[in-house]
Amino acid sequence: MPNETQPKLATSDYDYELPKDLIAQHPLRNREDARLMMVSRERDFIDHYHVRDLAELLKPGDCLVLNNTRVLPAKLVGKRTQTGGRWQGLFLESDGNGNWKLLCKTRGKMQPGETVTVTDRHGVDRATLKMIARLDDGAWAVRPEAEGDYETLLSQMGRVPLPHYIRDGNMVDADLKDYQTIYAKTAGAVAAPTAGLHLTKRLIKELIDEGIRIAQVTLHVGIGTFRPVTADDLNEHVMHYETGEINQKSVDLINQTRADGGRIVAVGTTSVRVLETAGSDGELKPWVGDTNLFIKPPYEFKVVDGLMTNFHLPRSTLLVMIRTLGGDELLKRAYAEAVDEKYRFFSYGDAMLIL
Repeated sequence: MPNETQPKLATSDYDYELPKDLIAQHPLRNREDARLMMVSRERDFIDHYHVRDLAELLKPGDCLVLNNTRVLPAKLVGKRTQTGGRWQGLFLESDGNGNWKLLCKTRGKMQPGETVTVTDRHGVDRATLKMIARLDDGAWAVRPEAEGDYETLLSQMGRVPLPHYIRDGNMVDADLKDYQTIYAKTAGAVAAPTAGLHLTKRLIKELIDEGIRIAQVTLHVGIGTFRPVTADDLNEHVMHYETGEINQKSVDLINQTRADGGRIVAVGTTSVRVLETAGSDGELKPWVGDTNLFIKPPYEFKVVDGLMTNFHLPRSTLLVMIRTLGGDELLKRAYAEAVDEKYRFFSYGDAMLIL
């Protein structure tokens, strides 16, 4: 329940109308050709560029912070072995002892001991999963009846876990590359840190050549990221946890940037969550763990000065975060202008730079 001292934050204030044809179904062939809306808080001004212009919008000495999580092929499709009924699963995590945690969807009620036959994206039977136990949060503990670590097995039978608004979640082969940043390194996400999808090797080299620093963090994006807030009051929303890390090297680079007068510009809301969690007491330090940080008014940012981000779903915690950073009225105007100017929205869409 909200604290009596907290004013109500109406979730409905974070709703907006979006024509369906503005939801991007595929990325642009060249990632950096995506449009980039520049939102200046200092000038209370909105302007229009492309992602390829990023180097001229930042200053030498600024630091871009990238989330290097790698998306797992976490979506599983198959059938209940005994009945032949259709089944879908989403891999969430492994306990390191061969047991997996999955979200499962099927008709009827599954029972412990039941098995599922998983097929790969070509329709070939790949593995059998045994349902071990139903967990408290509605997920299942399962055990694959095959040898290999979870990354190997998922690579053989998993599919790209696209959000439902992209082709109803149905992947094509191109998504294996498209739904992954070029600097993805540490496996663990079930959704992409989508702002980073725009960055190319050429653009990153240009940024570095222009004197812009690059730091990396890790936040394994969870399925809760895209779930809309259902509570009428944001203070009543229960935030999901995500696992992340920032190491000493990145901390030193970011702290040096701040000491030199440069700006810390997060690429993606996931990078923001790591930075603000690790710097929650006002001093940025190495951190590893789980965070359920929900950035909403009247939050005051302690590390992040700017943000490059995609356009987010209505009534989402991500939209709440960026309006908290960018200013409520200015960001409302920005979204209205993005619709009028027919920007492409969501994961494969265009981007915004808040400075």
